[in-house]
Order: sequence, then C-alpha cells, then structure tokens
Amino acid sequence: MIGKMRVLIGCERFGVLRDAFLALGHDAYSCDVVPTEAPGPHIQGDVREAMVTGWDLFIVHPDCTFLTVANTYLKRGCSKYTPTEALALQQVAIDFFLCVAEAPVARVCVENPIGVMSRRWRKPDQIVQPWQFGDDASKATCLWLRGLPLLQHTTVLPGGPKARRANQTSSGQNRLGPSPQRAMLRAKTYPGIAAAMALQWGGSTA
Repeated sequence: MIGKMRVLIGCERFGVLRDAFLALGHDAYSCDVVPTEAPGPHIQGDVREAMVTGWDLFIVHPDCTFLTVANTYLKRGCSKYTPTEALALQQVAIDFFLCVAEAPVARVCVENPIGVMSRRWRKPDQIVQPWQFGDDASKATCLWLRGLPLLQHTTVLPGGPKARRANQTSSGQNRLGPSPQRAMLRAKTYPGIAAAMALQWGGSTA
C-alpha cells in the first residue's frame, strides 16, 4: 500500500477511473473540458493546466481520433476534413499526447488505442484487454508508463484473443455504429481495468 494519494484522471468525463480510486480512499479528480457525466470531484478545463498542481499519480486518456491506426482521414480525407487538415489535426493530437506524457508527476500512465504514437514516440510498455480483467469485451489498450509497474491481469475470461466478445458483432466490429457519440462512448474505461489500476497502483488506504 502506497498510502492516500492525490490522483488526477485526465480527459475523463464518465468518472469510472476516478470513482475506482475514490472507493479505495484516495483523493481523486477527473478532468475534462466538459462537465462530468457522473457526480463527483471534477475539474472542468484543460488538463495541461491542472496536471502541474502537485499530484501523486496522473492517468490520462488523450483523444485518439487522429492517433488511431483506424483513422482514414489522413490519406483520402472525408466529409469533415481534407487530408491536409487531418494531418494538421494529427500533429496537434501528437503534441498534446507528448505534453501530458511529460507531466511533472512521479507516476504517469498515458492510455490510447493502438496507433501512431508507437512510431512517432515509442512503443507502449504494455497492451491490455478488458477480457483480461473480467469484462467480456475486446479493446486493445496501450499503456505508456512512468514510475508504475505493469498492470497485472486479474480475472482472465476463457477464449483468449480469438474469442468473440460481447461488444463485437459477428464480423468482429464494435457494436457501436456510427454516431456523434461513438468515439466518446468507446473511450469509456472498462470497470475491470479501472479497478485493477486503482488497487495495483493505489491500494486501499483503510
């Protein structure tokens, strides 16, 4: 047990990870440019300003829209962006990612799907899946860690990486169809991973 910590969860509006740390007695806050979707300690604003105020642990989920390998804007454009606009927005996303990764905090975890940061910065320290932590879902999640141990699997569901999970269609695609809320909903942290982070990186203060 490390003892009671001040924990900042960056780019989180749902409060799942914040609440996991709160449940163990830590002083945890979520932070996003929009209000929290779940009542609780929340800083509404730019996480780059909030991260400099003396935290013990910083976990942040940068927007992956222009960082994921699934991005198709960059080469052929779309109804929203030309390829030139998409490349410029990707650079903004990369700069944000690198900024929060260098936060003045002793323990840092940056989370993102598989994407360009493995090439543009460095490979993640580990890649985890919700089904390794008791949630029947497939979502490869990269973790870049500083001052933290690798996250240990808790409840590994049968079937391994080839199993069809509850969040997938028969073709293997995510069940969430295109919508304005799709990216936001897919970014929500699965409770099993949140619980593991809180217990393994924070521990109970009781």
